[in-house]
Amino acid sequence: VSHSIPACIGSMEINDKQLDNETPVSIFAVNKCYEIVQEGTFFDGSGFAALVREGYKVRSDVNITLEFRTTAVHGVLLGVSSAKVDAIGLEIVHGKVLFHVNNGAGRITATYEPRGTKSLCDGKWHKLQANKSKHRISLIIDGNLVHTDNPYIQSTSADTNNPIYVGGYPADVKQNCLTSKSSFRGCLRNLVLTKGQHTELFDFSRAFDLRGVFPHSCPGAEH
Repeated sequence: VSHSIPACIGSMEINDKQLDNETPVSIFAVNKCYEIVQEGTFFDGSGFAALVREGYKVRSDVNITLEFRTTAVHGVLLGVSSAKVDAIGLEIVHGKVLFHVNNGAGRITATYEPRGTKSLCDGKWHKLQANKSKHRISLIIDGNLVHTDNPYIQSTSADTNNPIYVGGYPADVKQNCLTSKSSFRGCLRNLVLTKGQHTELFDFSRAFDLRGVFPHSCPGAEH
């Protein structure tokens, strides 16, 4: 077994002696358990999750779905980049959701602007779907569709080869389709990337790098 257990453990005794959980000698990627817990992964606003170490190839088509819950009006949701300009990015900026795509010819953006700045950042779950199909891009938030015209119709493939960064990214990593450096604070769940017939549900506990991210443990209320 190479992965940590996504669970809460309490009242542990060794040789009839209660272990002190409050003042451990060392601690790594362990958070407090919550009285009220929901399905999801908690991002504490300081880090990120890195998935697909060998690099994710977006190319011509990808469909991304996820659910998010936050009270912050800024935060990176997801980014996949390349050493060149090709990239995709999803972020919350001033309470709007932006989906950026660069197939090599220039960045285009689909923007979902809710009625109020805080209406997507109300601590409730919201469903997001971002779709790139060759040069076309669209964004669906809670069933509301936004799409944008792309003048670069000849350029259809985002030739990415970097990991998928979720909730933020390291300071030394370039992200060509993200404008924000703010790490996401809140909870994410049900991250699915679909290419053609291939659908992949990403488990954050299997990320190759996790900083400030607590898989399978979403507090029932902002704390």
